[in-house]
Amino acid sequence: MDPRERLAALASETGNSLAALSRMIGRNSSYLQQYITKGSPRKLEEEDRRRLAEFFGVRELELGAPEEKSSVDRREWVEVPRLALEASAGPGATPAEEIPFDALRFSRRWLRENGLDPAQLSAIRVMGDSMDPLLRDGDEILVDRSPRPFREGVHVIRLGEALHVKLLQAVPPDRLRLISKNPAYEPVEVAAQDVDVVGRVVWKGGRL
Repeated sequence: MDPRERLAALASETGNSLAALSRMIGRNSSYLQQYITKGSPRKLEEEDRRRLAEFFGVRELELGAPEEKSSVDRREWVEVPRLALEASAGPGATPAEEIPFDALRFSRRWLRENGLDPAQLSAIRVMGDSMDPLLRDGDEILVDRSPRPFREGVHVIRLGEALHVKLLQAVPPDRLRLISKNPAYEPVEVAAQDVDVVGRVVWKGGRL
């Protein structure tokens, strides 16, 4: 089916007006109407096509992407929500509401190979330098909230009203040691019952 006909059909099937769809992709309200009825523009811009394909849950190929662009099915990718939260690698960050404002895309196969459930993942930003050089200020971290038996590793925790990212060690009988990778910060021991382990850090990314 011609990409214009396919877009018109999708809009009709879902009850979305072309004007509303045009505004959704940041264009004037007549943009898609002109594209479909007058052939102007001749083809959709790549970003417009991507957003429309994601909105309708179809492959970009159906909306006019070249074959090589559509060779990898978009269903093989998972969008993990970025939350408007910061986990402090310092004195503690007061959490905001856990509302997604963006997403990071990961290969579904990569997540599966690493035993990660997309529904249990979220991405947040690191603030501070106490985990430097392992985690730097501004890094994005992927947090796995899956319920698992505790094991030593880097976790995001809630201590009181603040979020932290620390290396956790169990200290018998019922305490946890919070360790910073930056030697300028001394380890801290707290009662395990005072710590809410939000999730384990399983990936990091950041600017060089």
